Amino acid sequence: MQDRDFGRLGKGGKAKASSRASSVSSMPLELDVEDFKGSFSFDNFFKGLASEILPGLQDDDVESLEGSVAGRDLLPNGSFRAPSETSTKISGSAPGPAFAEAETLLPLFKDARRELVDLSYQVDARLEKLKKEVALHDSKHRKTLAELEKGVEGLFESFSRLDSRISGVGQTAARIGDHLQSADSQRDMASQTIELIRYLMEFNSNPGDLMELSPLFSDDSRVAEAASVAQKLRSFAEEDIGTGGQVIGSATVKGTSHASRGLEVAVANLQDYCNELENRLLARFDAASQRRELSTMAECAKILSQFNRGSSAMQRYVASRPMFIDVEVMNADTRTVLGEQGLQGGATKLARGLSTLYKEIIETVRKEAATIAAVFPSPDSVMSILVQRVLEQRVVAVLDKIVPKPSLANPPLLEEGGLLQSLRTLATVYEKTKELAKELHALGCGDVDAEGLAESLFSTYREEYPEIEQASLNQLFQAKMVELKAGILQSVEPSVSLPRSKAAPSALSHQPMSVSVVTEFIRWNEEAVQRCALLSLQPVPLATNVRAVFTCLLDQVSQYTTEGLERARDALNDAAALRERFIIGSTVSRRVAAAAASAAEAAAAAGESSFRAFMVAVQRSTTNVAMVQQHFVNTIARLLLPVDGAHAACCEEMATAMSNSESAALKGLQQCIDTVMAEVDRLLAAEQKSTDYRPSEDGNPPDHRPSNACARVVTYLARMLEAAYGALEGLNKQAFMTELGNRLYKGLLNHWQRFTFSPSGGLRLKRDVTEYAEFVRSFKAPAVDEKFELLGTLVNVFIVAPESLPTLIDGSLRSTRKDALRFIQLREDYRTAKIANRVSSLLVDH
Repeated sequence: MQDRDFGRLGKGGKAKASSRASSVSSMPLELDVEDFKGSFSFDNFFKGLASEILPGLQDDDVESLEGSVAGRDLLPNGSFRAPSETSTKISGSAPGPAFAEAETLLPLFKDARRELVDLSYQVDARLEKLKKEVALHDSKHRKTLAELEKGVEGLFESFSRLDSRISGVGQTAARIGDHLQSADSQRDMASQTIELIRYLMEFNSNPGDLMELSPLFSDDSRVAEAASVAQKLRSFAEEDIGTGGQVIGSATVKGTSHASRGLEVAVANLQDYCNELENRLLARFDAASQRRELSTMAECAKILSQFNRGSSAMQRYVASRPMFIDVEVMNADTRTVLGEQGLQGGATKLARGLSTLYKEIIETVRKEAATIAAVFPSPDSVMSILVQRVLEQRVVAVLDKIVPKPSLANPPLLEEGGLLQSLRTLATVYEKTKELAKELHALGCGDVDAEGLAESLFSTYREEYPEIEQASLNQLFQAKMVELKAGILQSVEPSVSLPRSKAAPSALSHQPMSVSVVTEFIRWNEEAVQRCALLSLQPVPLATNVRAVFTCLLDQVSQYTTEGLERARDALNDAAALRERFIIGSTVSRRVAAAAASAAEAAAAAGESSFRAFMVAVQRSTTNVAMVQQHFVNTIARLLLPVDGAHAACCEEMATAMSNSESAALKGLQQCIDTVMAEVDRLLAAEQKSTDYRPSEDGNPPDHRPSNACARVVTYLARMLEAAYGALEGLNKQAFMTELGNRLYKGLLNHWQRFTFSPSGGLRLKRDVTEYAEFVRSFKAPAVDEKFELLGTLVNVFIVAPESLPTLIDGSLRSTRKDALRFIQLREDYRTAKIANRVSSLLVDH
């Protein structure tokens, strides 16, 4: 037990010793186990044990004591090393015994150790005792717990049995209650059946005499009960007749075994009574309605609901509303919609009038709905009748007066609004009526489909609508064409007195095509498409109607554009006729030649004017087609896409419709090229002098400027093509420029075939060719550029020496050998230099 660790003991056991130091070792320590509970501090334990022997262990000197002890060397046996001699000398004090209190503390520590060991034994004994007690208590607890669990299980079984018994008792009670309730119901039913049979016998035994019936059927205070009984008797008797008396036979009572015979009399009497009672209640209901006594009306309506579900009262109430029987109300409706001007007031005023009328109808129906809800037991049924009557009578009466049904064989004049006014009126009324139906549906209309009923009101109009729409577009187009032609004639009237040479060859040729006219066509079409979308309910009819309407636009634009291009072509033809008229021979007098030249100038001016006019027409026709295509993309396509094949078919129709205009444009462009080339030929013939290419040898330096004819032709072409550049674009422009360049190339070759060229004239020709080549580069036609570049090489046959011609032709002019050989013959020295002999081998090869 000497190896025990005292650090695990309590928080600071306290040793109690005698105050006398001499007897410390002889007195036993008094240590208590309780002092070692909790956290144990060895410092506090040591201080409490040795504080009387070591006064320096007081609280104020603990730190210095620890310092003095820390300054000594601790030996392996637990003692402190004595201070060295050197340290003694330094301190200046005489050496003394090392830690003299050790002798006193040693017995104390031994006693403390012994006491602590004893305490340890005591603690072990107590722990062992506690273990045994805990084991004993644990055993008892387990036993008690097992007994409790057995008791709880028994208790649960008891509760389960009790619950089962309670459930069984409840089910038994419920079955008893059901039997009692069934028996009571059967008893009540039997009593009621007996009572009904008695009433039935009364009706069956008194044919034609209803005065001797039970008081129930004559008491006004029991009208509701009498009506209920009468209805039951009627159904009972009619069922018995239908089953051959089996109903009464199965429910006969003593003394009434013969009652199943002759119930036809009862049925007839009951029918008479019910009719009389229903009429009496209806009269009371009408009287209460006039006095606005809602409680009486509600009472009568409740009773009348037993007769044909109250349909007579519902019909009577709805039919008695002033808006259905007052003629003044109907006339006021028409005045509200049309006003003083009637249909001539326009769609906007008509829409305002309809909105006002329909608001009045909605307010009236809303008030009636409040009354119906307070009076009738089935207000939805009454609202169904009311809303149906409003749409089929009041709205239809308005439609018959304001929506015309035009005849396509004899349509209204455009001055009176034409077919367009009828269509606008129809669209306005249809749209406003749909809004009315939606508001009526929101108020409540029972089983009636207000919107569907409103749609059915326009079924006849929708069937005829597509044809009327197309006829309206055609009517507008024809009127516009008449207007344009009238404008053409009026614009020509001031020029009638002008000389023929300055006046237009044709009045119609001076009328330019207008983009604003096609814009108006498209505006008509957009309005028509909007009506199609409004009046066509399903995708397939909508696509069909929209396609038909768009086809009208295609026809209109195609006809207008084609006619405009043809008019412009007529101007080109007239200019060509003028040119041919003033072609003269070479053997005429100078005066005639001068007059012919002046007339040719006028013809050239007419040709230039007609060229520009046609280019303007082409530009505007292109713009018109682009607007139609944009209208198709923005408006038409989205309505056709839901239907398979509609979009593609419409695109094909659009391409077909524009083919006529394209054909006229292509023919006109060819005429424009003819016109330009005719003027080029005239300018070359008039301005090109033989001395340009065969100047006199007067010793003057050669002229390196283009010839006057070349300058005039280039200036003229630049002026003409300026108009073409603004009118043409894309492939059309490229094709036009290529064709014009090819024609110019051929025309120049033919023109130069009429001249003889000297070497200096060849240089002048090469300068002209360079000018032409530089100009045609603006055409941006590679094929034309290549020809003129080759032409620049070709004219070298006039410049090089005769002996160099074979080399030139076999070299760079191999591809145009034919033209080169023809041009060589135009050299002025062709004969003198015997060039024919030099190129004879080339002619043989050719």
